[in-house]
Amino acid sequence: MKYHLVTGACGFVGRNTVKQLLKRTNDIILMVDDLSVGTHPSTWLNDSITIKFKDIEIFGKDERLFFWKMDIRKFLNHLNENPNWLKEYGLKIERFSDVFHFAAIVGGRAKIEGDPMAVALDLSIDAEFFNWIAKSKPERVLYPSSSAAYPINLQTEDNAIALKESYINIDDYTLGKPDMTYGWTKLTGEYLAKIAAQHYGISIVCIRPFSGYGEDQDLSYPVPAIAYRAARKDNPFEVWGTGQQGRDFVHIDDVMDCMFLAMDKIHDGSAINIGSGKLTTFIELIKLFSSFANYNPEIKPLTDKPMGVHSRYADMTYVKEKLGWQPKISLEEGMRRVYDAAVARLKSNS
Repeated sequence: MKYHLVTGACGFVGRNTVKQLLKRTNDIILMVDDLSVGTHPSTWLNDSITIKFKDIEIFGKDERLFFWKMDIRKFLNHLNENPNWLKEYGLKIERFSDVFHFAAIVGGRAKIEGDPMAVALDLSIDAEFFNWIAKSKPERVLYPSSSAAYPINLQTEDNAIALKESYINIDDYTLGKPDMTYGWTKLTGEYLAKIAAQHYGISIVCIRPFSGYGEDQDLSYPVPAIAYRAARKDNPFEVWGTGQQGRDFVHIDDVMDCMFLAMDKIHDGSAINIGSGKLTTFIELIKLFSSFANYNPEIKPLTDKPMGVHSRYADMTYVKEKLGWQPKISLEEGMRRVYDAAVARLKSNS
């Protein structure tokens, strides 16, 4: 029997990873999340709780899903202090198979710019995590970095270019300045991933997702929020910043597809982009959603709101050549799915 660990399992990417593991394997999945951002598994799993034991909940008739509502640092401290701790729950784990590390202080632009020191706690979370994998040596590790790790001077109105993996060179003498404390923590995580691979023999890959979105993303993120306002037919239609900021939107199903492929192919701690390779402005996004809603609103920029960098999109050449991968879901198809989900949400709230 194989055992997989997903930290931050109840956030947007974490819960989609859990669902993928349920489809792709017949293995046991350990989920850890303090629910400071994520939603309880009962809200997104088809299986109900079958067992409550000590401080865990076990889901499904086949009892494959174990959930701890716990800060990941506390969970890892338990493992470090007592290697036999999980045997108290009937889990005889000699070695974890795949470990996915999504636990982080993260949120939308308001969080990244509004409370940067809280976001810096990710350094503490990642330090505990990398120390643990260096000792426990799981078979494979996925570290989610971010497109925020790229130098912000490459993402301005005057200097907007497709971002290549090579634009971050941790082994070089100089590094560009990433985006706020969130970017710094992810850049540090990539450095620790390299150390884990080179010094401790850990099979690990880093991914740099761009603007991932999907039907089950919460309204604190821009895509579902914009879709919801379109479903509501807001007029005027407010947009943070000028609306001319551009992002590389990639559907969560494509993120999952590329992520699992990367784990199979890359083991040395290096990082890859996951994006569409296309730049879409928020005004273009609003126009797409309003076309779905069949109306033509006035767009009202809110220039006093956080807007982030002007332009951020991926160069996907390296991934296409190395992994043979391209996204399958077009912008229009993916956004239509999100819009339909927003309409359903609006009806359920009315």
